Amino acid sequence: MRNRELALQAATALLAEPGATLTVEAIAARAGLGAATVVRAFGGKDALLDAAVAGLLEPVVQRARDLLAQHAPEQALRTFLSELIAFQAAHHALSDQLDGRNLPATTALRADLVQAVEQMIVGARRDGAIRADLDPALTTALIGQTAYAIARSQPVSQELADAFITVLMDGLRPQPSSRPPRHGA
Repeated sequence: MRNRELALQAATALLAEPGATLTVEAIAARAGLGAATVVRAFGGKDALLDAAVAGLLEPVVQRARDLLAQHAPEQALRTFLSELIAFQAAHHALSDQLDGRNLPATTALRADLVQAVEQMIVGARRDGAIRADLDPALTTALIGQTAYAIARSQPVSQELADAFITVLMDGLRPQPSSRPPRHGA
């Protein structure tokens, strides 16, 4: 059990280092273990990565849920976007490391995260705070992909993140009707 925890801590630390190579050997060296010990503790690199990334994502998903429970949906979305960009900036190398891997816990948490953001969007639409002419799933994808692009800009500046959120939220505001008013009918 101790070896498993050491390997998990090492993998999590490596995931936080930009440009770090995430190999079983690198994880084992960081943990002070042999590569075979790391593999035995998790059954393989993918299982180790899944556990490490899930450990990083769980608090993000919980934060999204907490914000939605504590704030109006639009405010929850605005706050969460700022925090999501900061998280993605700190961990943007994760996506590059995870492509094509079978990571069931990570996949489930990503789906939970998308669902939480969609709930924020649906709630904000219901409140009239954001436009209703865009599909919530499309809006969620737009927000997620754009936030990810902002997070990957180097260096990430709070000014850029704030400008993105302002422009995005302004663009999501309900639009006035473009139809001319009807007279005398």
